[in-house]
Amino acid sequence: MASSPAPWPALRVTYHVTATTKADLEARVESLLLEQTVELPRAALRDKFVLENIVGRLASVEEIRDSLHRVIIDFPIIATADDPAQFLNVLFGNSSIQEHVMLADFELPADWPGRGNALPGPQFGTAGLRKIAGVPERALTSTALKPIGLSLGRIAFLCGLFAQAGVDIIKDDHGLANHPFHPFQDRVRACQKAVREANAASGRRSIYAPNLTGTPSTVLDQLKFAQDEGVGAVMVAPMLLGLPLLAEIVAKHARVPVLGHPSFGGATRIAPELLYGKLFPLYGADATIFANFGGRFAYSRETCGKLARALTHPDIPWLIPTLPMPAGGIKYHQVADVLSFYGREVILLIGGGLYEAGDDAALRARAEEFVRHVGEFKG
Repeated sequence: MASSPAPWPALRVTYHVTATTKADLEARVESLLLEQTVELPRAALRDKFVLENIVGRLASVEEIRDSLHRVIIDFPIIATADDPAQFLNVLFGNSSIQEHVMLADFELPADWPGRGNALPGPQFGTAGLRKIAGVPERALTSTALKPIGLSLGRIAFLCGLFAQAGVDIIKDDHGLANHPFHPFQDRVRACQKAVREANAASGRRSIYAPNLTGTPSTVLDQLKFAQDEGVGAVMVAPMLLGLPLLAEIVAKHARVPVLGHPSFGGATRIAPELLYGKLFPLYGADATIFANFGGRFAYSRETCGKLARALTHPDIPWLIPTLPMPAGGIKYHQVADVLSFYGREVILLIGGGLYEAGDDAALRARAEEFVRHVGEFKG
């Protein structure tokens, strides 16, 4: 079924396609070839240039198991227009609406001159985050400020407590927005002050990372304010805000590392290791939060392992390594096991597992013990 080699640099895309008959499979492959670029039946195409240079070309079809097939298609990279939104459209636009298709992987051409315009990649990555946090070798620690509804004073107190305990990255929970009980600007100012004072007392370099959320103009205003206040990083949820906005933030506005949060990422038929392990860093995330195995979400050890390897050992030559941030129900007593799985190239994010300790004294003691356990890990 494969066609002749394409005459242009190709974006090679792998789909997993469900089909029970040969006729169904052929129809679904033909739909993929056409839908992502020309969106017309082949019989309606009259222009020779379009037929030869724009329509997708089939590279291979392979059965994975009964009714599930691996379909690899080459699309012309020129169809992406060197644009971050159009890149996604070619990759998995209309075909994402089809229930029988999942986006599994892609390969970029090495000779794509417009790659920097469309996809900035991480600007800090592992090395940059480690330098800012002052952690050259060991795994990093992280926790979240939560829940929604706390007073501004309580949020700032918790931020200072975690910084005093030595937690490396203290981020807003992704649910903290511009709420009336802890407005964005007041929260950023108070939390950054608490971290700054804790660092001055301890000599550490804990980082506060506020959550940026809202419309594009709001997010850019929030980013400017946060950077002016001196924060060490920021966090965004790229699937809520849009991956192209992440690309613009990183390429044009961010002077600090950007953490990518997975919220709304499950509303796609994209393999998690591809979405979080490849697309998030390609669009600029310096570290990516994802649901760890064994927690309150359903990712397997295999998926988490693939995801972490994609971040720490990117297969796109111009991307720098970034740090995985497993989260989502990791318990305090699981620290050693989780570190044994990921090693030291990780940011271990524990929220509820710390808050369950009890009162403020117990919370600080548990946070300090968490930091100590991670620091003692020798794997």
